Amino acid sequence: MAVNQKWLEFLREQFPKGSRIRLTEMKDPYNPMEPGTTGTLDFIDDIGTFHCNWDNGRTLGLVLDEDRFSVLPPEPTLLKLYMPMNVTYYERNEYGDLENDELTMDDRTATSYANTIAGAILRERRPEESERGLMKYYSEHDGVEQKVRSLQFAAETRDGTLWGVAECRVVGELTPQELELLKDYVSGQASDGFGEGFEQHAIKFSDGEMYAHLWSCNNNWSIQTEQELFSPAHVHGADPKAYEQAPQMGGMTLG
Repeated sequence: MAVNQKWLEFLREQFPKGSRIRLTEMKDPYNPMEPGTTGTLDFIDDIGTFHCNWDNGRTLGLVLDEDRFSVLPPEPTLLKLYMPMNVTYYERNEYGDLENDELTMDDRTATSYANTIAGAILRERRPEESERGLMKYYSEHDGVEQKVRSLQFAAETRDGTLWGVAECRVVGELTPQELELLKDYVSGQASDGFGEGFEQHAIKFSDGEMYAHLWSCNNNWSIQTEQELFSPAHVHGADPKAYEQAPQMGGMTLG
């Protein structure tokens, strides 16, 4: 049975891998399943059959116009993209005035202010960004726009280092190409969008004022997924147990 290619593309965009399926009625006379059976969509083939991994262990496909079923979009999963974060500051002199010389905060001191920096990032968020975050400004009509439901910046400490984090709520799975497009967009937001405005706002602390930077022109600056950056498989000589611990956000452990 020939299926229109555009129709197939539409189905695959609307119902990505991981969508939940609830069976209403199956017409298969040889291997029927009970109405109400639920499962997870694996893929839609070239003739439009919905191939599912059913919760009862079976793998039967569903045929459009024959079987009756409902499709629920999968719940978004959290994808974190990490980038090195640095902090500069101005000290106050004995008279309480800020010095003119900009200093760079060392990693240990910067991580001690993770809560303060995370709070400052939260205060930068705007009411109109409450639903999609910075994806509100994504202008392309592509897989990234469809799959990434929201994007917000945050801060975490990992292994004694302060990291900027792009927290992305994603429905389905990003292709390698889509992941690179998302990284490019996050990089732009870190350097010229959200990050540019954020780094110009002083954050007061006991010794003066500090400025937190999500982006840097340093050649070592990059954006990586949690797996790319922290997985033992990607870190030479790493102890796997060190990465079983929950990440920290602003010094607070996420359960």
